[in-house]
Amino acid sequence: MSIAFRVPDITCEHCTQTIEGAVRAVRGVDAVKVDLDSKLVEIEGTAAPDEVSDAITDAGYTPEQVTAVG
Repeated sequence: MSIAFRVPDITCEHCTQTIEGAVRAVRGVDAVKVDLDSKLVEIEGTAAPDEVSDAITDAGYTPEQVTAVG
């Protein structure tokens, strides 16, 4: 499954690293890619979208789910 979130408050490489670390800690995440230019976070794996969203929020950012592809 693939999940994507738009995170409008990503502004720098530190944001990217913080979000990657938070999302990688979620059970079921196989891969995470953060694109600073598009402000998209793409996740591959079986993690629940709510858990990924919570991890991004707990890291201090505001996720908006864009897609979930089964």
